[in-house]
Amino acid sequence: MNRASLDKQPHDVAAMFDDVAKNYDLTNDVLSLGQDRRWRREVTRAVDPRPGQRVLDIAAGTGTSSLPFTEAGAYVVPCDFSLGMLSVGKARHPWLPLTAGDATRLPFRDDVFDAVTISFGLRNVQDTEGALREMLRVTKPGGRIVVCEFSHPTWAPFRTVYEEYLMRALPPVARAVSSNPDAYVYLAESIQAWPDQPAFAGLLQKAGWSKVAWRDLSGGIVALHRATKV
Repeated sequence: MNRASLDKQPHDVAAMFDDVAKNYDLTNDVLSLGQDRRWRREVTRAVDPRPGQRVLDIAAGTGTSSLPFTEAGAYVVPCDFSLGMLSVGKARHPWLPLTAGDATRLPFRDDVFDAVTISFGLRNVQDTEGALREMLRVTKPGGRIVVCEFSHPTWAPFRTVYEEYLMRALPPVARAVSSNPDAYVYLAESIQAWPDQPAFAGLLQKAGWSKVAWRDLSGGIVALHRATKV
């Protein structure tokens, strides 16, 4: 198994992430030119975790994205579909309650979490709208969702340069630092196929979320969408 395809069969996606788990955090740091750290700080600000609150971090991978929530005093549950990612995460952060789970069938009761967040993982889920409905189900009334995902630069000349980087520069860089560079070709294709900012906002509303808003990071390379459960 080298890479998943854009039909996003769950077992293919899980196997692909199992294969890249060991060097995943380092590879992301290199490919994003260090920007992923800034993006994750913005996620933490948007989630606004408070002491005693429960936060569900979906597609948490090795648990790196969950650490800022615990540092703020929240009780965070890192959840991921890849057992390989979770295994690496458990070795690095044995105190985290890492949980195996499918975003379209979350293993939690209704109305449990004050906030649900997913960063750079939703585009790898086969049923986007189904996952958004599941996140709504497990969120308390008045709770919030924060989705951080690669999106589409809003300035046309920059968008052209960025797309060239994705398809031409990213694969050779991935070959140098990743245990499975072909996986990053899939990731580049999945970014291009992902809906733009207004279209994804529409998916959130269709799934039942309210007060949907977004803001662009790094010129629209990444979009941070937020919404509330009424």
